Amino acid sequence: MSATAPTYAELLCISNHTYLRGASHPDELVARAAALGYTALAITDECSLGGVVRAHRAAREHGLPLIVGTELRLHDGPRLVLLAADRDGYGDLCELISRGRRAADKGCYRLYRQDVERLGAGVLAVLLPDEEPALEPARWLAGCLPGRAWVGCALLRGPDDGARLATVQALAAAARLPALAVGEVHMHTRGRRALQDTLTAIRLATPLPHCGQALFPNGERHLRPREVLAGLYPRALLDETVRVAARCTFSLDELRYEYPQEVVPAGLTADQHLRALTLDGAARRYPQGLPGKVRALVEHELTLIAQLQYAHYFLTVHDIVAFARGRGILCQGRGSAANSAVCFCLGITEVDPARSELLFERFVSAERAEPPDIDVDFEHQRREEVLQYVYAKYGRERAGLAATLITYRPRSAVRDVGKALGLDPLQVDRLAKNLSWWDDRLDPQRVREAGLDPDSPVLRQLSVLVGQLIGFPRHLSQHVGGMVIARGRLDRLVPIENAAMADRTVLQWDKDDLDALGLMKVDCLALGMLSAIRRTLELVGAWRGAPLTLADIPAEDPATYRMIQAADTVGVFQIESRAQMAMLPRLRPATFYDLVVEVALVRPGPIQGGMVHPYLKRRQGLEPVEYPSEAVRGVLERTLGVPIFQEQVIRLAMVAAGFSAGEADRLRRGMAAWKRSGSLAPFERQLVDGMRARGYGEDFARRIWAQIQGFGEYGFPESHSASFALLAYASAYLKCHHPAAFAAGLLNSQPMGFYAPAQLVQDARRHGVPVRAVDVTASAWDCTLEPDVAGKPALRLGLRLVKGLKETAARRIEALQQQGRLGTQHEQTVALAAVSGHDVHPSLGRDTRATGAPPAGPPIVRLDELVAAAQLDRADVQALADAGALKTLAGNRHQARWQAAAVEKTAPLVVHGPEATPMLPPPTEGQNLVADYASVGLTLGRHPLALLRPRLTGVLTAARLRELPHGEHARVAGIVIGRQRPGTASGVIFVTLEDETGHVNVVVWQRTAQAQRRPLLHARLLEVAGTVEREGEVVHVIAGRLTDRSAWLGALLAPSRDFR
Repeated sequence: MSATAPTYAELLCISNHTYLRGASHPDELVARAAALGYTALAITDECSLGGVVRAHRAAREHGLPLIVGTELRLHDGPRLVLLAADRDGYGDLCELISRGRRAADKGCYRLYRQDVERLGAGVLAVLLPDEEPALEPARWLAGCLPGRAWVGCALLRGPDDGARLATVQALAAAARLPALAVGEVHMHTRGRRALQDTLTAIRLATPLPHCGQALFPNGERHLRPREVLAGLYPRALLDETVRVAARCTFSLDELRYEYPQEVVPAGLTADQHLRALTLDGAARRYPQGLPGKVRALVEHELTLIAQLQYAHYFLTVHDIVAFARGRGILCQGRGSAANSAVCFCLGITEVDPARSELLFERFVSAERAEPPDIDVDFEHQRREEVLQYVYAKYGRERAGLAATLITYRPRSAVRDVGKALGLDPLQVDRLAKNLSWWDDRLDPQRVREAGLDPDSPVLRQLSVLVGQLIGFPRHLSQHVGGMVIARGRLDRLVPIENAAMADRTVLQWDKDDLDALGLMKVDCLALGMLSAIRRTLELVGAWRGAPLTLADIPAEDPATYRMIQAADTVGVFQIESRAQMAMLPRLRPATFYDLVVEVALVRPGPIQGGMVHPYLKRRQGLEPVEYPSEAVRGVLERTLGVPIFQEQVIRLAMVAAGFSAGEADRLRRGMAAWKRSGSLAPFERQLVDGMRARGYGEDFARRIWAQIQGFGEYGFPESHSASFALLAYASAYLKCHHPAAFAAGLLNSQPMGFYAPAQLVQDARRHGVPVRAVDVTASAWDCTLEPDVAGKPALRLGLRLVKGLKETAARRIEALQQQGRLGTQHEQTVALAAVSGHDVHPSLGRDTRATGAPPAGPPIVRLDELVAAAQLDRADVQALADAGALKTLAGNRHQARWQAAAVEKTAPLVVHGPEATPMLPPPTEGQNLVADYASVGLTLGRHPLALLRPRLTGVLTAARLRELPHGEHARVAGIVIGRQRPGTASGVIFVTLEDETGHVNVVVWQRTAQAQRRPLLHARLLEVAGTVEREGEVVHVIAGRLTDRSAWLGALLAPSRDFR
């Protein structure tokens, strides 16, 4: 860059956080501006500060002053750029953006001149004149922001740049405002012009050839060299940008978070109140007296919390948890919080420090100037109550959900770019559908498989644009539960906008942004298993007539561990995946700590770090357990000399390499970020040299280093694993001893977990649970328990499973049952006999909801009476008929559909009695099977594979497969219920098939997957020819040939659940 080039600060620059306008990431813009020698750069996304934190991090790295600003188009006025000169100005800017966003629907904003007139002295403004500039807006701005307003001039090599410059200068002079240069920057380099045009076409939902003048005429809206700017603008306009930049001294580093005060009673300090609550909780946790180890931990933690002034944070989380427990909402802290004895005493976590090796410095450290991070899981179906409690307690100006930035993935990028380029919609759809959930780019092979030529000019252009667009922001969504709560107005700290969901507001920053600036976030997360466990406990308690709580579940139950060792864990929290099921028979957990290890072992970190097989060999006695020192033994003895948990890696760094607690925690954070930033490198030499200086061999040090790198692929802390293991054990116990209630709890908590309702019901039936069909005379909204012939619980499927049935309608049906009008045995029998034409025996069992009170009205024995009493519309009746739920009142599906067809939306079926129903033949078994899957997602008839078995000549069942020896050739087939492609599996895909006897686990190596991609990814019914791989009780099939047999299923719908 020439030393004579003028100084310049770009004051109008949008990033790709102005969705579908900006064509560069914030860090790209900052890096380019620094390379060009700019004095400063303003990021001015439209009514948004969404990109400023990323820009701030990049600016700090490049040593470039960053100006925080925003671009606005007033509803009743001109287009402006507003810049934050100081901290007060930044607060005004946040509040203004929040007001505009909250006054409009999601994704829009509405601001007026009066909003700008309220701005304080810390905000500077640049008027951006329209194509035909008017003097009035300039004079208005000069009057409301005296000494803080300018007129911006953008010269973009148009045919009339000279005239434009003269017009803007005349306007500025008439309004007595200084003029300055702006670049109208949309991209960091000219090379993004094609992408910028494509973004415009996507935004306008118009193919590029038809966009016309909506596209920019050239590629000048990029960060241009200062010599180029010197040839376009008078020097005075360039110098004025630097003077404005000099007035903008605000930095995001100035932001200071203040904790809310409401959680501290009058007359006490936060530390005093926290200590009192902790000691009260400790007395409840340890009624026999506080163990010495725990007492020392509590004192250590309380001292450090007071030193770092974090008491408000712990009290805030305690208040939220206390609310949930008061409402009967199951909750449990996990992750870092489980490392805290204080959190255990406060009831935030259930991980007992007396039974665990905690490392509080992983959670809170004097060497780390940032707040702790507590994650609390709540029942997913009741978590909204917790969020609304927070909003009600602190107000929407002081509390909001962190954002999640939704970005372009390959499929969405292909669809949007393809439409923008004007490609045939069918071709675009075929290409997008040919991409899998794990694809991170548009591979030429995927293009060929879609019947297209990747070397054609338009497909090459598509590939380049898709590659650039992947990772671009699309819109803001809500974080899964990260709440930010402030003492003062949160909307002066970060802009807030409306979420798509009613009664929610979301910040414009995501979790990484908040972490980068050290802002406190309380994670109120939703966990489906907590809902399932609570529902199961309630069902068991109601059945036996005495409450059952988590505390009543006995520890170390042998029957539960036998079930786990057999990998009989469908539906069990954390150990139900294919990988976990394959590990359980080898690890054979027999204690709670074994379960803690199991939960952590099948994770990318231990797998990539090579910890899994050494641990298994040592556990099985096939490899000696050795320790290079007693200090290392103290860290690794519980895991047989193999580091499995993050805490162990941190402790190893401390005891074997001399790291301080803070240095070891920075190592942990480096592990989490090394794939993204390479931030582990500085620690390698320190760790290896530290170990060698303390007498450890180079081989040991290098092995530990390799394992540390493995943890960069996501390893579990022991505290996190212990929290999850508590729920894994509780859910396993309930499945083992109360299978019917457990199945009902899972079904009532859907969607969740690896398995769909069809697989959960099949598993329950394999465990001897009688399952009864959905029936309007017996089914509540939820799945319930009924006594079978022997008085044991049977599972009655609930109306919630009926696709297309509104919950409000189902609740009205349930109310009729509770009133005694629907469901009595005599009327059911008479009604069914009337419509079926033959005698029917009353079903056995009893109505568990009966109260003994007289019916609230006449009994309902016909469909038209149910329609009238429950106010069902045509869609409700049709859904019930399709599901076979009207069998008791209307006969088989054909007869029920005949009657349902006569239902009008606004009136009962009939007024003066029912019309005669013709004697329609019952559906065939195959027809019922298809209808079952289509209407409720499962069948209580024979499994589809049982019907197809005659056609599957030479194909083994899952049960027969388990009898074959290792290396035997086999053919198997089943409905595809799940595909998984872990990032650690080197392209291997694991497929789970289901037949009438159980599950088959199929391993598809990468080469096989690439060669037979279509049947692998699209088959609903898959036949596999391959080789049996057996290790003890664990059996897989290594796939050779894949055959798509989906056509044999006809219209049967059986979607799979696919995971990374």
